Amino acid sequence: MPRTGELLAVDRQFETPEECGAVMTAPAAAPRVSLSRLVVTDFRSYARAELHLDGRPVVLTGENGAGKTNLLEAVSLLSPGRGIRGVPYAEIARDVGAGGWAVAATLETEDGAVRVGTGIEPGAETSRSRQVRVDGEQAGPSALAELVSMVWLTPAMDRLFVEGASERRRFLDRLVMGFDPAHGTRAGAYERALRERNRLLADEVFDDAWLSGLEGQMAEHGVAIAAARAETLARLRGALDAAQEGPFPRAIVAIEGTLEEAVGNAAAVDVEDAFRARLKEMRGRDAGAGRALDGPHRSDLLVRHAAKDREARLCSTGEQKALLIGMVLANARLLAARGRPPLLLLDEIAAHLDEERRAALFDEIVGLNLQAFMTGTDPSLFQSLGGRAQSLAVAAGEITQVG
Repeated sequence: MPRTGELLAVDRQFETPEECGAVMTAPAAAPRVSLSRLVVTDFRSYARAELHLDGRPVVLTGENGAGKTNLLEAVSLLSPGRGIRGVPYAEIARDVGAGGWAVAATLETEDGAVRVGTGIEPGAETSRSRQVRVDGEQAGPSALAELVSMVWLTPAMDRLFVEGASERRRFLDRLVMGFDPAHGTRAGAYERALRERNRLLADEVFDDAWLSGLEGQMAEHGVAIAAARAETLARLRGALDAAQEGPFPRAIVAIEGTLEEAVGNAAAVDVEDAFRARLKEMRGRDAGAGRALDGPHRSDLLVRHAAKDREARLCSTGEQKALLIGMVLANARLLAARGRPPLLLLDEIAAHLDEERRAALFDEIVGLNLQAFMTGTDPSLFQSLGGRAQSLAVAAGEITQVG
């Protein structure tokens, strides 16, 4: 069995699908961005698993606990951040493994195949970062955003509209990264400056030069974050308005945030200066609150059901899921038109959709020529896809192609 480090390096020659016994059926037109190979080692429930993919949408079926979502999580870690579960990296390692884990993949792009690897080595369980390699060269997680955009929906997100704003911001920021790969880097820089400023204020260290430096970083990155969010939402509104009426209701989207509102009414440099001054003015207030009470980390994504003129949080669970899917599909159409078609990770996506909405979702994915990874316990829910999808059965850590 290969060591974790060997797969992370992504240096060896990959076997051909024929050598691995995979059944390959070429799609009518290969997606512009897709995974052709995925290998996981010491990852969650898998000692080692290897998938060879042909560009069609991928359907993973099996009982609860079989390991379907683990494979989606592995794919999600080929983008910046902590993946669909958002857990510390050490928690991903297999319980009886050596301590590290690795994901290796071949990404097919219009410019050719790119080999990507990520993971942590045994003994690095306390690390807050992971290694990333692109074509065998060390890279940072932000390099992944340049290669592929990725959007996911999970069962936990069914409550996106009724819980706190933080999850809605994360959802929006992932949409933004599809258009602006540097958005994640700016968000990370803003969060680091924010945490350091909070720490100084909590320790009652009111050093003006130190705080002013951090507030300058927060203003620079915060305004850029707000501008990117506002621009993405403007695009998304246009795509939602242009969509034909169908089984997924049209959403009206907006963002509530002082910076996002300001960048629409003034020059960015003026908004930056005003935010920097406001942070300085509010040091005492923020120290008392134990956190910064203003900034893009406090913004919220607002969504309404257009036909019913009702806030999404007041809609039924089914309507909320349909609104989310409609937003994701509109975003995918935008990205595909701009030459950056996303990978879609849709966990248990069909479970609460009626037959009409399932068929519409599948038709849209196939029509946009996207590679989507979909999971479910019941293979019959994906029957309308037929041969348009690559179907894999997952059971007890074993993966078998069935269509």
